[in-house]
Amino acid sequence: MTKDTNLAELTRRALLQEFGPASVVTDLAGTIQYIHGDTGRYLRPAPGQASLNVVDMAREGLQLELRNAVHRAAGSTETIVTPPLSVVSDDAVRQVRLSVRRMADTPAGERLLLVTFQEQAHPNAAPLANPGKRSATPTSERISQLERDLAYTRENLQASIDELQDANEELSSANEEMQSTNEELQSSNEELETSREELQSVNEELVTVNAELQAKIEQLGDMQNDMKNLLDSINIGTIFLDTHLTIRRFTRDAVKIYRLIPKDVGRPLADITSYLDSLDLLVPAQEVLDTLIPREIELRTTSGNWFLARLLPYRTLDNVIDGVVMTFHDINTRMANDQAVQAARELAEAIVDTVLEPLLVLDQDLCVVSASRSYHRAFHTSAARTNGHKLYELGDGQWDIVALREQLRTILTRDTSFDGFKVQQDLPGLGPTTITLNARRVAGQGARPHLILLAMQYQPSRT
Repeated sequence: MTKDTNLAELTRRALLQEFGPASVVTDLAGTIQYIHGDTGRYLRPAPGQASLNVVDMAREGLQLELRNAVHRAAGSTETIVTPPLSVVSDDAVRQVRLSVRRMADTPAGERLLLVTFQEQAHPNAAPLANPGKRSATPTSERISQLERDLAYTRENLQASIDELQDANEELSSANEEMQSTNEELQSSNEELETSREELQSVNEELVTVNAELQAKIEQLGDMQNDMKNLLDSINIGTIFLDTHLTIRRFTRDAVKIYRLIPKDVGRPLADITSYLDSLDLLVPAQEVLDTLIPREIELRTTSGNWFLARLLPYRTLDNVIDGVVMTFHDINTRMANDQAVQAARELAEAIVDTVLEPLLVLDQDLCVVSASRSYHRAFHTSAARTNGHKLYELGDGQWDIVALREQLRTILTRDTSFDGFKVQQDLPGLGPTTITLNARRVAGQGARPHLILLAMQYQPSRT
């Protein structure tokens, strides 16, 4: 099988060598890539610097037509065929027809031309009589051939001139476009330079602003740390809510009121279980948000602890209401004191009420703090007409005695007492009666004022 293939290839090459016309393969610019057959009659090395351009290597009589044919074939898919051309080679004049056509592109995408030299039979083709010197008297046929060549050369020259003019116009247009593009590029370059300067200025401003922002961030971090330490140090439970009563932040002491963990930030307060004894703070919190009126509520937890809840509107630096602040103050000590005071008061009132003699408790302004029931019976009065009134305003002014006032003032200022101060009164149902007054000061402690116990002993006057 290999032997048959070699024979076929050898036969094909022999036939091409024997019957195929001389040809060359060039690129679109005319540079020779491959030579087939004997092209020495049509091509020769060009004088000067070595060149493989087919036009430069063409013999006399072929260059002009070959240049034109290569140029036309490079821009067309048609085969360009020239009329018979006279070429001088080997001391003889031959008629050669040129054929130039495009070949299929190579796998690499290279575009090629096939230039074929087809020699034409000529009856008068013969060697020159004198190779060194041409005949001085050309024949008529030679003159006609030269005239045809001249006319054809003129046409090609005119075509070349037209193509050159077109090329010049295109170059001029391209030059104008390039100049316009250059001006646009120059303008764009100036704009870019201006933009670069502006960007540089903006970048410097951004660097400055970034430094200021960094300083503010550091200040804000310090303020947040200070605020956290402040809230933790005052031991006051605090919960910050937004306008939807969602938890923004809370302090560690707030966990005494609600079951809070750090992950509860961002959750509605309604979703958090509280330790409050049957009291809901969401309703008053919404009222504070709606009315902007602060609220104070005393509340008790299930463990028995007492807190004073203060609910205030959350105001921003721009005086915008943006939520509610809930603070919880421990008032266990105050509630215990109030209960102790209430118990002592109830005990004192019980003691006062058990005394058979009329008894008044006066404050430092001589106002009645309390009165015994025996006083109400003896003077036919009531607690409403007695408690809170000044001593000298009671009844019909029977206690408006200057000497009595001075004695009572002396007790308050000098920590003294008096006994046996007698006054005459007309008691209902008893008539004129001598009343003996005994007074003692009860020293006050802290904010509690001094008190005066005024006891009365009376017996009807004998007529």
